[in-house]
Amino acid sequence: MSTPTAPVAVIGAGPYGLSTAAHLRARGLPVRVFGRPMVSWREQMPAGMLLKSTPAASGIDTPQAGHTLGDFCAATGEGRYVSDWDVIPVETFVRYGRWVQERLVPELEQVRVVSVDRRAGAFELKLDSGEQAAARAVVVATGLSGLARLPAELAAAVPAGPSATGPVSHSAQHRDLSALAGRDVVVVGAGQSALESAVLLAEQGAASVRVVARGRAAVGFGAPPDRQPRLRPRTPFGNAWSLYALTYHAGGFRRLPAPARRFLVRRVLGPLGAWWLRDRFVGRVRVTQGQRIVRARIVDGRPVLTLRGADGRPSDLSDQSGLSGLSGLSEIAADHVLAATGYRMDLSALDFLGQGLRTGIAVRAGGPLLDAGFGSSVPGLYFTGLPAAASFGPVMRFVCGTAFASPRLAGAVARAYG
Repeated sequence: MSTPTAPVAVIGAGPYGLSTAAHLRARGLPVRVFGRPMVSWREQMPAGMLLKSTPAASGIDTPQAGHTLGDFCAATGEGRYVSDWDVIPVETFVRYGRWVQERLVPELEQVRVVSVDRRAGAFELKLDSGEQAAARAVVVATGLSGLARLPAELAAAVPAGPSATGPVSHSAQHRDLSALAGRDVVVVGAGQSALESAVLLAEQGAASVRVVARGRAAVGFGAPPDRQPRLRPRTPFGNAWSLYALTYHAGGFRRLPAPARRFLVRRVLGPLGAWWLRDRFVGRVRVTQGQRIVRARIVDGRPVLTLRGADGRPSDLSDQSGLSGLSGLSEIAADHVLAATGYRMDLSALDFLGQGLRTGIAVRAGGPLLDAGFGSSVPGLYFTGLPAAASFGPVMRFVCGTAFASPRLAGAVARAYG
């Protein structure tokens, strides 16, 4: 049995962790929240970035009224972000998250959880402060931390791992892209992170910027608000029946076969630039699309990518600068390769979870198998945010998913451990 006087531990203080903690507290449960507030947003996203999400999709759900992004702006004079035409700077969103934390989770403990184990029906946490703490239940809300994905071909070129100061990095390792000013940079990826990073690099003085898009489809941008289909239901992500179902009926996602869930998480709301980025991108960033990276190596400190057309045929590139034919392949060299290749759920990356816990977590469709209350196969262990996407769909990758996740998770914990 769990210790009745022990609190619920929430690990992570980003949007999902703060939202979950607020809902748990509103139900009268004792809660301890561990982590640095909004750390992924502060340290893993470049300065000057603008959110792709609309204001409607950027609110942190709380049980108390008065804590929307609009409420924050009204209270602080930060600006006015209301309509789908309003674009939110990441710095504003970080300040909004800190504002929610200070008002609703003031007891946040900015320490790191070193390990979590389960013994005799209760959880034991070790903190980097040296403290050992007990918990009746644990909520993992660690966001993107540790989940950055580097394609195997790029990883093979840097055995010691990617680095912001080395030849290959991941976009999560850059807070200040001006550090790459004067250099030739290749950005790998075709989503918002890749395209916006490429624009920021160009605007902050990179000598040249090229995007390598590995899929068959061309680099694209979304439709502005006035060009959304009018006869389809409205969602925070655009007007579409599929988006409506995945946003407002995420509970039904769990009932789909695992292969279908895996496919939808990867493809729905996939690589696409924001509508407002197109004008800043075109004419400033070169694009090599429909290419597959078959090898990457470091030559005299510079990364060299070997490419092949996605259809298996030799590359057919409109801009041959920096490229040379090689046995049906093409090569491109740069001073630095920035992989904006996203994030992927990997339980082994959550190394603070003890080995006994991790081996007890059932996995389906690329993430922990969760029940309707976000509970895993380990009693008392819950997951929210990105790890929950495999069970509840792609809306869990976005801040607005807190409106679905947090009330349900808090309700389930209250019923089981309240």
